[in-house]
Amino acid sequence: MIRDALLAAGVVLSFASQVSVPGLPFGYGELFLVLWIVLSVGRILAGGPIEATPAFLKLAKFWLLLSLTLAIGTAVGYSTTVLYLTGLSHDAMAYALLASVTCLAALEPDAESHLRRSAWCVIAIAFGAFMVQLGLAWGWIHQSGIDPWYWDRLRGWSENPNQLALYCAVFGPLALHLAVTTNNRWAQFFALSSLIPIFYVGRLTKSDTYLYTTILSCLVFLGLRLRVWFASASDRASLSRQIALLLIVGAVPLAIAVAPFAAAEESSVAQFAKSLTKDGGGEATEETFDLRVFLWGEAVEKGLESWSLGLGPGPHLERPPVADRQFLERPFEAHNTILDLYLQGGLVAVLALIWIVASAAMSAWRSRFDALSVLLASVVVFSMPHLIIRHPIVWFALTFCLVAGMRPEVRLRPQHVRVA
Repeated sequence: MIRDALLAAGVVLSFASQVSVPGLPFGYGELFLVLWIVLSVGRILAGGPIEATPAFLKLAKFWLLLSLTLAIGTAVGYSTTVLYLTGLSHDAMAYALLASVTCLAALEPDAESHLRRSAWCVIAIAFGAFMVQLGLAWGWIHQSGIDPWYWDRLRGWSENPNQLALYCAVFGPLALHLAVTTNNRWAQFFALSSLIPIFYVGRLTKSDTYLYTTILSCLVFLGLRLRVWFASASDRASLSRQIALLLIVGAVPLAIAVAPFAAAEESSVAQFAKSLTKDGGGEATEETFDLRVFLWGEAVEKGLESWSLGLGPGPHLERPPVADRQFLERPFEAHNTILDLYLQGGLVAVLALIWIVASAAMSAWRSRFDALSVLLASVVVFSMPHLIIRHPIVWFALTFCLVAGMRPEVRLRPQHVRVA
């Protein structure tokens, strides 16, 4: 139980970039993860049982392949360009830490139960951490050295608001999964209640990506629950089922009928959509879009120049001209997980990442845990405009999905509930 809590604390506090251990150059998240690794390795050396689960074998193959591609990319980068050594060492240490955590977690003989207990601890610690950060944001409490606001966007303990928004995007579906797979009513109430501060903090970050991710997650979860509802019903058609079928069948002609009215109110709808985004769809949103497009084009061009072998860990892009007013340091990242990994490890590294994410998605689908499919959808959507592969919460989510449903006894509550 202590190791499970340590893993959860390390995963959650990894977003607290502004909070560091006194006298040490890293934060509490990294400290807890290192302590967890030491305890896990010590357990194995002391004769503790291990099990080469399918999840462990997949993770080991992925990290070995990624290490090989990054090594080749580093050799190419060293011979063709000037490497940013600080970024290279930072990414290399991050990948080594993540590989150790994921492989050791999947090597446990009862990995499903351990990760589930860690997931409950993750939600509990995140709930407490968000309460403290909201207190800091509204001035109810004070913490020296912490600036919770980035202009008008909440960043809490994080270095930037997008980092905090990523964790909110993962915490939400994870709490939802725990709520729908437990028989304990109090635990279910807590998991569902935690969604309120998670969503509130996510919206205070004013992250457009978090907004899109939340909308998509809700639609995906609703669609999956409807699929389960229809598939799990008895042969007798109930009134609620007939009404639902009628609404679904009538959705297309209804949409066609209201299309002229929607077109007439196009400006109002567009204005409402813009009002939900950062800066109301104004100058800040346009600058971010221009920056992303420029960086993505440069990443593709530079990746092709390396013969799709990559340039090694770290950022590799020059300062773009559209970022003159944003006070960003060089070199730059592409702010897209696929393109950044393409720059670091080449095409093979990208294919390896797609394979491990697809494996996690298939595992979640076979286990029939709908909220885990939503969790992966959130991770994928957030990876498009951001580099998220170095965040422990992302790999905790992927590992959680990979080991989900490996043993039937961990399914505490069936999701295919018969509807009266």
